[in-house]
Amino acid sequence: MILLYLGGITLFGIRFRRGQTSIRDYFLGGRSAPWWALGGSIVATETSTLTIISTPGIAFAGNLGFLQLAMGYLVARVLICLLFIPQFFRGEFYTAYQLIEKRFGARTKSVAAATFLITRALAEGVRINAIGKVVSVAFGTGQRLSVAAITALTLIYTFEGGMKAVIWTDVIQLVLYLAGSVTAFFVLLDRVPGGWMEVTRVAAAAGGKLQVFDFTFDLTRSYTFWSGVIGGTFLTMASHGTDQTMVQRLLAARSESDSKKALLLSGVIVFIQFALFLLVGVMLFALHQHAPLEIPGGDRDRIFPAFVVSAMPPGISGLVLAAIIAVAMSNASGSLNSLASSSIVDFQVLRGADLSAPGDAAALLRSSRRVTLFWGVILGTLGLLRWGPVLEAGLTIASITYGSLLGLFFLGILNRRATSRGAVTGMAAGLALLLYVHFKTELAWTWYVLVGTAATFIVGSLVSMLDNSSERSSAAHGAP
Repeated sequence: MILLYLGGITLFGIRFRRGQTSIRDYFLGGRSAPWWALGGSIVATETSTLTIISTPGIAFAGNLGFLQLAMGYLVARVLICLLFIPQFFRGEFYTAYQLIEKRFGARTKSVAAATFLITRALAEGVRINAIGKVVSVAFGTGQRLSVAAITALTLIYTFEGGMKAVIWTDVIQLVLYLAGSVTAFFVLLDRVPGGWMEVTRVAAAAGGKLQVFDFTFDLTRSYTFWSGVIGGTFLTMASHGTDQTMVQRLLAARSESDSKKALLLSGVIVFIQFALFLLVGVMLFALHQHAPLEIPGGDRDRIFPAFVVSAMPPGISGLVLAAIIAVAMSNASGSLNSLASSSIVDFQVLRGADLSAPGDAAALLRSSRRVTLFWGVILGTLGLLRWGPVLEAGLTIASITYGSLLGLFFLGILNRRATSRGAVTGMAAGLALLLYVHFKTELAWTWYVLVGTAATFIVGSLVSMLDNSSERSSAAHGAP
Protein backbone atom coordinates (compact mmCIF):
# COMPACT_ATOMS: atom_id res chain seq x y z
CA MET A 1 0.00 0.00 0.00
CA ILE A 2 2.75 2.44 0.96
CA LEU A 3 4.94 1.62 -2.02
CA LEU A 4 1.96 1.94 -4.37
CA TYR A 5 1.22 5.39 -2.97
CA LEU A 6 4.83 6.59 -3.14
CA GLY A 7 5.25 5.50 -6.74
CA GLY A 8 1.84 6.73 -7.87
CA ILE A 9 2.02 10.21 -6.35
CA THR A 10 5.53 10.77 -7.71
CA LEU A 11 4.51 9.85 -11.26
CA PHE A 12 1.33 11.93 -10.96
CA GLY A 13 3.31 15.02 -9.93
CA ILE A 14 5.87 14.66 -12.70
CA ARG A 15 3.22 14.89 -15.43
CA PHE A 16 2.57 18.57 -14.60
CA ARG A 17 5.89 19.59 -16.14
CA ARG A 18 4.16 19.84 -19.52
CA GLY A 19 3.24 23.37 -20.57
CA GLN A 20 5.61 25.22 -18.21
CA THR A 21 7.17 28.22 -19.94
CA SER A 22 7.74 30.73 -17.14
CA ILE A 23 8.08 31.13 -13.39
CA ARG A 24 4.40 32.18 -13.33
CA ASP A 25 3.60 28.60 -14.32
CA TYR A 26 6.24 27.11 -12.02
CA PHE A 27 5.51 29.15 -8.88
CA LEU A 28 1.80 30.05 -9.25
CA GLY A 29 0.53 27.18 -11.39
CA GLY A 30 -0.50 29.69 -14.04
CA ARG A 31 -3.19 30.90 -11.60
CA SER A 32 -5.50 28.24 -12.99
CA ALA A 33 -6.42 26.17 -9.90
CA PRO A 34 -10.02 26.39 -8.58
CA TRP A 35 -10.53 27.87 -5.11
CA TRP A 36 -11.61 24.58 -3.51
CA ALA A 37 -8.38 22.90 -4.66
CA LEU A 38 -6.35 25.77 -3.19
CA GLY A 39 -8.32 25.41 0.06
CA GLY A 40 -7.41 21.72 0.16
CA SER A 41 -3.79 22.55 -0.59
CA ILE A 42 -3.68 25.04 2.29
CA VAL A 43 -5.07 22.41 4.67
CA ALA A 44 -2.66 19.71 3.48
CA THR A 45 0.30 22.06 3.86
CA GLU A 46 -0.81 23.41 7.22
CA THR A 47 -1.56 20.03 8.73
CA SER A 48 1.83 18.30 8.48
CA THR A 49 2.96 14.99 9.86
CA LEU A 50 3.59 16.83 13.12
CA THR A 51 -0.16 17.31 13.45
CA ILE A 52 -1.11 13.71 12.71
CA ILE A 53 1.45 12.02 14.94
CA SER A 54 1.95 14.64 17.65
CA THR A 55 -1.62 15.90 18.22
CA PRO A 56 -2.86 12.46 19.37
CA GLY A 57 0.17 12.39 21.67
CA ILE A 58 -0.86 15.72 23.19
CA ALA A 59 -4.36 14.42 23.98
CA PHE A 60 -2.94 11.08 25.20
CA ALA A 61 -0.88 12.96 27.78
CA GLY A 62 -3.36 15.81 28.41
CA ASN A 63 -6.81 16.74 27.10
CA LEU A 64 -8.58 18.52 24.22
CA GLY A 65 -7.28 21.97 25.20
CA PHE A 66 -5.33 22.27 21.95
CA LEU A 67 -8.68 23.02 20.24
CA GLN A 68 -8.58 26.47 21.85
CA LEU A 69 -5.61 27.23 19.62
CA ALA A 70 -7.57 26.05 16.57
CA MET A 71 -10.29 28.59 17.46
CA GLY A 72 -7.71 31.32 17.06
CA TYR A 73 -6.88 29.86 13.65
CA LEU A 74 -10.45 30.62 12.52
CA VAL A 75 -10.41 34.21 13.81
CA ALA A 76 -7.10 34.88 12.06
CA ARG A 77 -8.43 33.79 8.68
CA VAL A 78 -11.18 36.39 8.80
CA LEU A 79 -8.63 39.10 9.65
CA ILE A 80 -6.33 37.99 6.81
CA CYS A 81 -9.24 38.24 4.37
CA LEU A 82 -9.86 41.81 5.54
CA LEU A 83 -6.28 43.10 5.89
CA PHE A 84 -3.84 41.07 3.81
CA ILE A 85 -5.45 39.50 0.76
CA PRO A 86 -6.67 42.84 -0.72
CA GLN A 87 -3.07 44.08 -0.50
CA PHE A 88 -1.68 40.98 -2.23
CA PHE A 89 -3.91 41.48 -5.24
CA ARG A 90 -2.83 45.07 -5.87
CA GLY A 91 -0.20 44.04 -8.37
CA GLU A 92 1.37 40.97 -10.00
CA PHE A 93 2.99 39.44 -6.93
CA TYR A 94 4.87 36.14 -6.80
CA THR A 95 5.81 36.36 -3.12
CA ALA A 96 4.48 38.00 0.02
CA TYR A 97 7.64 40.07 0.35
CA GLN A 98 7.08 41.99 -2.87
CA LEU A 99 4.41 43.83 -0.86
CA ILE A 100 7.13 44.84 1.61
CA GLU A 101 9.34 45.99 -1.26
CA LYS A 102 6.52 48.14 -2.60
CA ARG A 103 6.14 49.76 0.82
CA PHE A 104 9.69 49.90 2.25
CA GLY A 105 12.09 49.13 -0.59
CA ALA A 106 14.33 46.27 -1.69
CA ARG A 107 16.54 46.14 1.41
CA THR A 108 13.66 45.59 3.80
CA LYS A 109 12.17 43.02 1.42
CA SER A 110 15.46 41.10 1.49
CA VAL A 111 15.48 41.10 5.30
CA ALA A 112 11.91 39.77 5.41
CA ALA A 113 12.58 37.15 2.74
CA ALA A 114 15.78 35.98 4.47
CA THR A 115 13.84 35.63 7.73
CA PHE A 116 11.31 33.45 5.94
CA LEU A 117 13.95 31.29 4.27
CA ILE A 118 15.71 30.53 7.55
CA THR A 119 12.50 29.93 9.50
CA ARG A 120 10.86 27.75 6.87
CA ALA A 121 13.99 25.65 6.36
CA LEU A 122 14.34 24.96 10.10
CA ALA A 123 10.62 24.28 10.62
CA GLU A 124 10.48 21.96 7.60
CA GLY A 125 13.53 20.14 8.92
CA VAL A 126 11.47 19.33 12.03
CA ARG A 127 8.60 18.08 9.86
CA ILE A 128 10.85 15.83 7.79
CA ASN A 129 12.35 14.51 11.02
CA ALA A 130 8.80 13.60 12.08
CA ILE A 131 8.18 11.49 9.00
CA GLY A 132 11.46 9.73 9.65
CA LYS A 133 9.96 8.58 12.96
CA VAL A 134 6.90 7.16 11.19
CA VAL A 135 8.82 5.33 8.46
CA SER A 136 11.36 3.95 10.93
CA VAL A 137 8.53 2.60 13.12
CA ALA A 138 6.75 1.10 10.10
CA PHE A 139 9.69 -0.59 8.40
CA GLY A 140 12.32 -0.76 11.11
CA THR A 141 14.67 1.29 8.92
CA GLY A 142 17.11 3.85 10.23
CA GLN A 143 16.16 7.50 10.52
CA ARG A 144 18.62 8.59 7.84
CA LEU A 145 17.35 6.19 5.19
CA SER A 146 13.73 7.12 5.93
CA VAL A 147 14.40 10.85 5.64
CA ALA A 148 16.45 10.44 2.46
CA ALA A 149 13.82 8.33 0.68
CA ILE A 150 10.86 10.64 1.40
CA THR A 151 12.84 13.80 0.62
CA ALA A 152 14.12 12.39 -2.68
CA LEU A 153 10.71 11.29 -3.96
CA THR A 154 9.10 14.61 -3.01
CA LEU A 155 11.93 16.53 -4.64
CA ILE A 156 11.47 14.65 -7.92
CA TYR A 157 7.87 15.70 -8.56
CA THR A 158 8.29 19.19 -7.11
CA PHE A 159 11.37 19.77 -9.28
CA GLU A 160 9.46 18.64 -12.37
CA GLY A 161 5.86 19.75 -11.81
CA GLY A 162 6.21 23.01 -9.88
CA MET A 163 3.28 24.63 -8.07
CA LYS A 164 0.59 22.94 -10.14
CA ALA A 165 1.97 19.54 -9.09
CA VAL A 166 2.12 20.75 -5.49
CA ILE A 167 -1.53 21.87 -5.47
CA TRP A 168 -3.04 18.77 -7.07
CA THR A 169 -0.90 16.28 -5.16
CA ASP A 170 -1.93 18.19 -2.01
CA VAL A 171 -5.60 17.58 -2.85
CA ILE A 172 -4.99 13.85 -3.28
CA GLN A 173 -2.95 13.72 -0.09
CA LEU A 174 -5.66 15.58 1.84
CA VAL A 175 -8.29 13.04 0.81
CA LEU A 176 -5.93 10.18 1.64
CA TYR A 177 -4.92 11.32 5.11
CA LEU A 178 -8.47 12.28 6.11
CA ALA A 179 -9.66 8.85 4.98
CA GLY A 180 -6.82 7.22 6.89
CA SER A 181 -7.53 9.21 10.04
CA VAL A 182 -11.26 8.47 9.98
CA THR A 183 -10.43 4.78 9.47
CA ALA A 184 -8.10 4.86 12.48
CA PHE A 185 -10.87 6.50 14.54
CA PHE A 186 -13.34 3.69 13.86
CA VAL A 187 -10.76 0.92 14.31
CA LEU A 188 -9.89 2.39 17.71
CA LEU A 189 -13.56 2.69 18.61
CA ASP A 190 -13.98 -1.00 17.83
CA ARG A 191 -10.90 -2.00 19.85
CA VAL A 192 -11.91 -0.20 23.06
CA PRO A 193 -14.14 -2.58 25.11
CA GLY A 194 -17.48 -0.84 25.50
CA GLY A 195 -16.91 1.59 22.64
CA TRP A 196 -17.53 5.30 23.04
CA MET A 197 -19.20 4.93 26.45
CA GLU A 198 -16.02 3.39 27.82
CA VAL A 199 -13.91 6.12 26.21
CA THR A 200 -15.93 8.83 27.99
CA ARG A 201 -15.82 6.91 31.30
CA VAL A 202 -12.05 6.50 31.19
CA ALA A 203 -11.60 10.11 30.09
CA ALA A 204 -13.70 11.39 33.00
CA ALA A 205 -11.92 9.15 35.51
CA ALA A 206 -8.56 10.43 34.30
CA GLY A 207 -9.44 14.00 35.24
CA GLY A 208 -11.33 15.46 32.31
CA LYS A 209 -9.46 14.36 29.20
CA LEU A 210 -12.42 15.55 27.11
CA GLN A 211 -12.12 19.06 28.57
CA VAL A 212 -11.72 21.75 25.92
CA PHE A 213 -11.82 25.10 27.71
CA ASP A 214 -9.46 26.35 30.38
CA PHE A 215 -10.10 29.97 31.33
CA THR A 216 -7.13 30.18 33.68
CA PHE A 217 -5.02 33.23 32.88
CA ASP A 218 -1.50 31.85 33.16
CA LEU A 219 1.14 33.12 30.74
CA THR A 220 3.31 30.04 31.30
CA ARG A 221 0.67 27.56 30.05
CA SER A 222 0.42 26.85 26.33
CA TYR A 223 -3.19 25.72 26.01
CA THR A 224 -5.61 28.03 27.80
CA PHE A 225 -8.55 29.88 26.27
CA TRP A 226 -6.63 33.16 26.27
CA SER A 227 -3.33 31.87 24.91
CA GLY A 228 -5.21 29.67 22.44
CA VAL A 229 -7.58 32.20 20.93
CA ILE A 230 -5.35 35.29 21.15
CA GLY A 231 -2.06 33.51 20.56
CA GLY A 232 -3.56 31.26 17.88
CA THR A 233 -4.94 34.30 16.06
CA PHE A 234 -1.56 36.01 15.88
CA LEU A 235 0.24 32.77 15.04
CA THR A 236 -2.07 32.10 12.08
CA MET A 237 -2.05 35.70 10.88
CA ALA A 238 1.72 35.32 10.68
CA SER A 239 1.82 31.83 9.17
CA HIS A 240 -0.92 32.44 6.59
CA GLY A 241 -0.40 36.14 5.99
CA THR A 242 3.41 36.52 5.95
CA ASP A 243 4.86 33.03 5.31
CA GLN A 244 5.47 32.50 1.61
CA THR A 245 4.52 28.82 1.85
CA MET A 246 0.90 29.78 2.57
CA VAL A 247 0.76 33.13 0.80
CA GLN A 248 1.92 31.47 -2.41
CA ARG A 249 -1.34 29.50 -2.47
CA LEU A 250 -3.36 32.66 -1.91
CA LEU A 251 -1.48 34.33 -4.77
CA ALA A 252 -2.13 31.33 -7.04
CA ALA A 253 -5.90 31.95 -6.92
CA ARG A 254 -7.71 33.19 -10.02
CA SER A 255 -9.03 36.24 -8.17
CA GLU A 256 -9.11 37.98 -4.80
CA SER A 257 -12.53 36.46 -4.12
CA ASP A 258 -11.29 32.93 -4.83
CA SER A 259 -8.31 33.51 -2.55
CA LYS A 260 -10.60 34.46 0.35
CA LYS A 261 -12.92 31.50 -0.22
CA ALA A 262 -10.00 29.09 -0.27
CA LEU A 263 -8.64 30.44 3.01
CA LEU A 264 -11.99 30.36 4.82
CA LEU A 265 -12.74 26.83 3.61
CA SER A 266 -9.38 25.66 4.91
CA GLY A 267 -10.19 27.02 8.38
CA VAL A 268 -13.33 24.91 8.72
CA ILE A 269 -11.55 21.73 7.60
CA VAL A 270 -8.56 22.37 9.87
CA PHE A 271 -10.74 22.79 12.96
CA ILE A 272 -12.63 19.56 12.25
CA GLN A 273 -9.47 17.56 11.68
CA PHE A 274 -7.80 18.86 14.86
CA ALA A 275 -10.85 17.66 16.79
CA LEU A 276 -10.51 14.27 15.08
CA PHE A 277 -6.80 13.89 15.85
CA LEU A 278 -7.29 14.87 19.49
CA LEU A 279 -10.13 12.38 19.90
CA VAL A 280 -7.87 9.68 18.47
CA GLY A 281 -5.41 10.53 21.26
CA VAL A 282 -8.09 10.21 23.95
CA MET A 283 -9.20 6.88 22.48
CA LEU A 284 -5.60 5.64 22.48
CA PHE A 285 -5.46 6.55 26.18
CA ALA A 286 -8.68 4.63 26.85
CA LEU A 287 -7.37 1.57 25.01
CA HIS A 288 -4.09 1.87 26.92
CA GLN A 289 -5.98 1.32 30.19
CA HIS A 290 -7.22 -2.06 28.96
CA ALA A 291 -4.27 -3.21 26.85
CA PRO A 292 -1.05 -1.24 27.43
CA LEU A 293 0.25 0.19 24.17
CA GLU A 294 3.82 0.18 23.00
CA ILE A 295 5.47 3.59 23.37
CA PRO A 296 8.83 3.30 21.56
CA GLY A 297 11.54 5.04 23.52
CA GLY A 298 8.93 6.74 25.70
CA ASP A 299 8.36 9.18 22.82
CA ARG A 300 4.70 10.21 22.75
CA ASP A 301 5.06 11.17 19.07
CA ARG A 302 5.49 7.45 18.31
CA ILE A 303 2.36 6.23 20.13
CA PHE A 304 -0.02 6.57 17.19
CA PRO A 305 2.39 5.23 14.51
CA ALA A 306 3.25 2.29 16.76
CA PHE A 307 -0.45 1.47 17.22
CA VAL A 308 -1.04 1.65 13.49
CA VAL A 309 1.80 -0.77 12.75
CA SER A 310 1.21 -3.24 15.59
CA ALA A 311 -2.55 -3.26 16.13
CA MET A 312 -4.35 -2.33 12.92
CA PRO A 313 -5.27 -4.94 10.27
CA PRO A 314 -2.95 -5.33 7.27
CA GLY A 315 -4.03 -3.12 4.39
CA ILE A 316 -5.72 -0.65 6.74
CA SER A 317 -2.43 -0.03 8.54
CA GLY A 318 -0.84 0.55 5.12
CA LEU A 319 -3.57 3.06 4.28
CA VAL A 320 -3.06 5.03 7.49
CA LEU A 321 0.74 5.00 7.20
CA ALA A 322 0.50 6.07 3.56
CA ALA A 323 -1.78 8.89 4.74
CA ILE A 324 0.77 10.06 7.29
CA ILE A 325 3.55 9.93 4.70
CA ALA A 326 1.28 11.78 2.25
CA VAL A 327 1.07 14.72 4.62
CA ALA A 328 4.85 14.84 4.98
CA MET A 329 5.32 14.91 1.23
CA SER A 330 2.69 17.61 0.88
CA ASN A 331 4.48 19.81 3.42
CA ALA A 332 7.89 19.23 1.91
CA SER A 333 6.75 19.90 -1.67
CA GLY A 334 5.05 23.16 -0.71
CA SER A 335 8.07 24.31 1.25
CA LEU A 336 10.46 23.44 -1.55
CA ASN A 337 8.47 25.44 -4.09
CA SER A 338 8.00 28.43 -1.79
CA LEU A 339 11.66 28.49 -0.73
CA ALA A 340 12.64 28.43 -4.39
CA SER A 341 10.16 31.16 -5.33
CA SER A 342 11.39 33.50 -2.60
CA SER A 343 15.03 32.76 -3.46
CA ILE A 344 14.47 33.56 -7.13
CA VAL A 345 11.97 36.42 -6.95
CA ASP A 346 13.09 38.23 -3.79
CA PHE A 347 16.80 37.97 -4.54
CA GLN A 348 16.78 38.11 -8.35
CA VAL A 349 18.67 41.40 -8.10
CA LEU A 350 21.75 39.31 -7.20
CA ARG A 351 21.62 37.80 -10.68
CA GLY A 352 20.50 40.93 -12.51
CA ALA A 353 17.42 39.16 -13.90
CA ASP A 354 14.32 41.09 -14.94
CA LEU A 355 11.10 39.25 -14.08
CA SER A 356 9.20 41.25 -16.67
CA ALA A 357 11.60 40.54 -19.56
CA PRO A 358 10.36 37.71 -21.85
CA GLY A 359 13.92 36.82 -22.79
CA ASP A 360 14.71 35.92 -19.19
CA ALA A 361 11.73 33.56 -18.76
CA ALA A 362 13.47 30.34 -19.80
CA ALA A 363 16.63 31.18 -17.84
CA LEU A 364 14.62 31.96 -14.71
CA LEU A 365 12.67 28.71 -15.07
CA ARG A 366 15.93 26.72 -15.23
CA SER A 367 17.29 28.64 -12.24
CA SER A 368 14.08 27.92 -10.33
CA ARG A 369 14.54 24.18 -10.77
CA ARG A 370 18.17 24.34 -9.69
CA VAL A 371 17.25 26.31 -6.57
CA THR A 372 14.50 23.76 -5.79
CA LEU A 373 17.16 21.04 -5.91
CA PHE A 374 19.41 23.05 -3.59
CA TRP A 375 16.67 23.45 -0.99
CA GLY A 376 15.84 19.75 -1.23
CA VAL A 377 19.37 18.92 -0.08
CA ILE A 378 19.16 21.48 2.75
CA LEU A 379 15.81 20.20 4.06
CA GLY A 380 16.92 16.59 3.91
CA THR A 381 20.01 17.45 5.94
CA LEU A 382 18.03 19.36 8.57
CA GLY A 383 15.62 16.43 8.83
CA LEU A 384 18.44 14.32 10.29
CA LEU A 385 18.84 16.50 13.39
CA ARG A 386 17.22 15.72 16.74
CA TRP A 387 14.44 18.14 17.63
CA GLY A 388 12.55 16.68 20.62
CA PRO A 389 8.69 16.59 20.64
CA VAL A 390 8.17 17.59 17.01
CA LEU A 391 4.89 19.53 17.02
CA GLU A 392 5.88 22.00 19.72
CA ALA A 393 9.44 22.21 18.36
CA GLY A 394 8.14 23.17 14.92
CA LEU A 395 5.66 25.71 16.25
CA THR A 396 8.21 27.24 18.63
CA ILE A 397 10.80 27.74 15.86
CA ALA A 398 8.21 29.43 13.67
CA SER A 399 6.81 31.57 16.48
CA ILE A 400 10.19 33.12 17.34
CA THR A 401 10.55 34.75 13.90
CA TYR A 402 6.88 35.06 12.93
CA GLY A 403 6.41 37.93 15.39
CA SER A 404 8.96 40.09 13.58
CA LEU A 405 7.45 39.29 10.19
CA LEU A 406 3.87 40.01 11.26
CA GLY A 407 4.94 43.24 12.95
CA LEU A 408 6.68 44.28 9.72
CA PHE A 409 3.54 43.65 7.66
CA PHE A 410 1.42 45.55 10.19
CA LEU A 411 3.81 48.48 9.92
CA GLY A 412 3.46 48.45 6.16
CA ILE A 413 -0.32 48.09 6.11
CA LEU A 414 -1.47 50.02 9.21
CA ASN A 415 1.17 52.74 9.69
CA ARG A 416 1.44 54.98 6.65
CA ARG A 417 4.27 56.98 8.23
CA ALA A 418 6.49 53.96 8.89
CA THR A 419 9.96 54.20 7.35
CA SER A 420 12.31 51.54 6.04
CA ARG A 421 14.80 52.15 8.87
CA GLY A 422 11.99 51.94 11.39
CA ALA A 423 10.77 48.66 9.89
CA VAL A 424 14.20 46.97 9.98
CA THR A 425 14.96 48.28 13.48
CA GLY A 426 11.57 47.08 14.68
CA MET A 427 12.18 43.61 13.25
CA ALA A 428 15.56 43.39 14.97
CA ALA A 429 14.03 44.49 18.28
CA GLY A 430 11.18 42.00 17.99
CA LEU A 431 13.52 39.12 17.22
CA ALA A 432 15.94 40.05 20.01
CA LEU A 433 13.10 40.26 22.53
CA LEU A 434 11.70 36.87 21.52
CA LEU A 435 15.10 35.20 21.78
CA TYR A 436 15.39 36.60 25.29
CA VAL A 437 11.85 35.49 26.15
CA HIS A 438 12.46 31.98 24.81
CA PHE A 439 15.73 31.34 26.64
CA LYS A 440 15.27 33.41 29.81
CA THR A 441 11.56 33.30 30.71
CA GLU A 442 8.78 30.74 31.19
CA LEU A 443 6.35 32.45 28.81
CA ALA A 444 4.37 29.87 26.82
CA TRP A 445 5.27 29.67 23.13
CA THR A 446 1.67 30.46 22.16
CA TRP A 447 2.28 34.09 23.20
CA TYR A 448 5.52 34.48 21.22
CA VAL A 449 4.01 35.88 18.01
CA LEU A 450 1.93 38.48 19.88
CA VAL A 451 4.98 39.64 21.86
CA GLY A 452 7.20 39.81 18.78
CA THR A 453 4.54 41.58 16.72
CA ALA A 454 3.90 44.19 19.40
CA ALA A 455 7.63 44.84 19.92
CA THR A 456 8.28 45.15 16.19
CA PHE A 457 5.33 47.45 15.60
CA ILE A 458 5.98 49.72 18.61
CA VAL A 459 9.75 50.06 18.10
CA GLY A 460 9.29 50.44 14.34
CA SER A 461 6.68 53.16 14.83
CA LEU A 462 8.84 55.05 17.34
CA VAL A 463 11.94 54.95 15.12
CA SER A 464 9.80 56.04 12.17
CA MET A 465 8.50 58.98 14.19
CA LEU A 466 12.06 60.04 14.93
CA ASP A 467 12.97 59.67 11.24
CA ASN A 468 10.00 61.78 10.17
CA SER A 469 10.71 64.37 12.86
CA SER A 470 14.34 64.58 11.76
CA GLU A 471 13.30 65.02 8.13
CA ARG A 472 10.87 67.81 9.04
CA SER A 473 13.54 69.49 11.15
CA SER A 474 16.08 69.27 8.31
CA ALA A 475 13.56 70.64 5.86
CA ALA A 476 12.73 73.52 8.19
CA HIS A 477 16.39 74.46 8.74
CA GLY A 478 17.08 74.18 5.05
CA ALA A 479 14.17 76.41 4.09
CA PRO A 480 15.04 79.91 2.84
